[in-house]
Amino acid sequence: MRARARFIAPPGSGPAADPGVMTGQMLELDHITVISPTLAEGVAHVQACLDIDVPFGRRHPDMGTHNHLLRLGESVYLEIIAVNPAAPQPSRPRWFGLDNAAVVRADWDSGRRLRGWVARTNDLDAVLARYADILGKKVAFTSANGDFCFAIPEDGSLPLDGAAPSVIDRLGKPPSIAAMADARARLQRVILEHPEPERVIALYRDLGIADPPVVTSGSRLRYRALIETANGLKELT
Repeated sequence: MRARARFIAPPGSGPAADPGVMTGQMLELDHITVISPTLAEGVAHVQACLDIDVPFGRRHPDMGTHNHLLRLGESVYLEIIAVNPAAPQPSRPRWFGLDNAAVVRADWDSGRRLRGWVARTNDLDAVLARYADILGKKVAFTSANGDFCFAIPEDGSLPLDGAAPSVIDRLGKPPSIAAMADARARLQRVILEHPEPERVIALYRDLGIADPPVVTSGSRLRYRALIETANGLKELT
């Protein structure tokens, strides 16, 4: 049995917490992430949930991964990500916990396929000055779509098993959403079920996240996304 992730209480999350403590480093939803054993399985799952075929996005040579991308609004998108079997082994652990193939498969088979989300910031250093123990260390990347920095825990795992967002800093540039496929799908809401909802809510408040996922009580961590499509409201899990 996999050990349960230890929930680290956010700084200042007690009764006297100042909810505006991170206001200068406001985080906002950048994209939601389906973490798949293979890209083919991820694309098939999203097609079954949304009735949309999501096209190929890009490769990540530094991480040995690749993805498919779908626009979900003016500033948010869906990523389906998996290990790229044709890529060489990266020099550090892959992001999104993808090096642990057994856990990725177990989560997938249990229906936990929408496994996390990424928040963007304009000041990753300031965020990590307080939250490096949860979010990880800053890693710099160069890509055809522009340089960016990403916070990754040392072992490549999802922050707090996915309860906390991964964080990206595009160094002043907006995400390249206009270039993504637009199938008229629009994200309406992200819902997180969690055994400790109050702690997650406190963390989101302390991070200063604009429009965070709706957090409800559940027996285990599980995400759902409500997405309006050309064929009506659909749920991605």
